[in-house]
Amino acid sequence: MPTVSLPPAVPAHLRADLEAVIGAARIAGERALAVRASGRWKDEGVLADVGDQGADGFLQGFLRGRFPADAILSEETADTRERLTSARTWIVDPLDGTREYSQNRNDWAVHVALVVEHRPVLGVVALPAQGRVLWGAMHAGQTWGGLIGPGTVSRGDDPDPEPLRIAVSRSHTPSWMPVFATEIGGVCVLSGSVGNKVALLLLGAADLYAHRRGLKEWDTCAPEIVARALGWSVSRLGGGELLYNQTDPRIDEFLVCRPARKEHVLTVLRKSGAMGAS
Repeated sequence: MPTVSLPPAVPAHLRADLEAVIGAARIAGERALAVRASGRWKDEGVLADVGDQGADGFLQGFLRGRFPADAILSEETADTRERLTSARTWIVDPLDGTREYSQNRNDWAVHVALVVEHRPVLGVVALPAQGRVLWGAMHAGQTWGGLIGPGTVSRGDDPDPEPLRIAVSRSHTPSWMPVFATEIGGVCVLSGSVGNKVALLLLGAADLYAHRRGLKEWDTCAPEIVARALGWSVSRLGGGELLYNQTDPRIDEFLVCRPARKEHVLTVLRKSGAMGAS
């Protein structure tokens, strides 16, 4: 397991878990990179499946071995209702952005997050093809977050530039997004995978991410924790809180922006028709 050392300010009970899952996410990403580099699977769909299942298998084995009393919710493993009675649940997307992964792009991620009593506590967004890991933790009103790898983090209390840069999917643009971008005076930055879009904000390459439909808990949990740990606002498109380890893991709405801009963003979202659009 790669050696990871976090700042001493992170409480010991969080640091041990966080250092462990940072190492596990890095290994899962390295294995996915090795699968892709082997050239053995030419079909993009097959390559995506092999990389995804391989990363999930490793993470499942690691989490079950290290935290046997905890539950797991993963995109690639059959769900059970047993997790609903667990105080601690790991929420995993072993390969966020399978299309980007299979097309030899670098805008995909590995997500690992811990939820305690439905609320996010710690998370890791690994960007294996970029050599980066974003991490975050929250406890008793305090937050800790950072970056392992090249670059510097952009915090939620940094000023927004003009025009605002909006992270959007490179494969499809929702019907309300052009109106929203015009109303808020923004420009679109194309990207794959939820984790990479949020990473664009945290690495200073974008300023806002809003999504309306189709996301699940494994898409948003780790990115939310990392963003909030670095001072960003994370909510539903109406401003409400996201809860995790729910019976139905569907999240759908997801908004990340700087706190100082949040109320204006919510107003423009309503005006643009985002709340009732697909």
